Amino acid sequence: QVQLVESGGGLVQAGGSLRLSCAASGRTFSSSAGGWFRQAPGKEREFVATISRSGSRTYYSDSVEGRFTISKDNAKNTVYLQMNSLKPEDTAVYYCAASTVITATMVASQYDYWGQGTQVTVSS
Repeated sequence: QVQLVESGGGLVQAGGSLRLSCAASGRTFSSSAGGWFRQAPGKEREFVATISRSGSRTYYSDSVEGRFTISKDNAKNTVYLQMNSLKPEDTAVYYCAASTVITATMVASQYDYWGQGTQVTVSS
């Protein structure tokens, strides 16, 4: 059984930074693509970033491109999301996900495993 546990969320002022971590157990991220999604109140879950199994390819949503960076440390079995220049519209619950069937996908349904989510709140 694979478990994903996110950490690093919190309250930050606009323009600030946070780094989210997603630690996996039961399966290594070296054999899985990693992804981050977010869901704001009253809105659908949306894609944020994804990284391939090898870590060589990354993709971002237009809304975070240039501000967020996804990375992975296969030795630590962890995927990260570095978030800089945060805006109030980045406020959401952020979810980590792992895909064993496809590498570097933006499609939520192609992820097998999900974390419980971590709250990120950006104040203006």
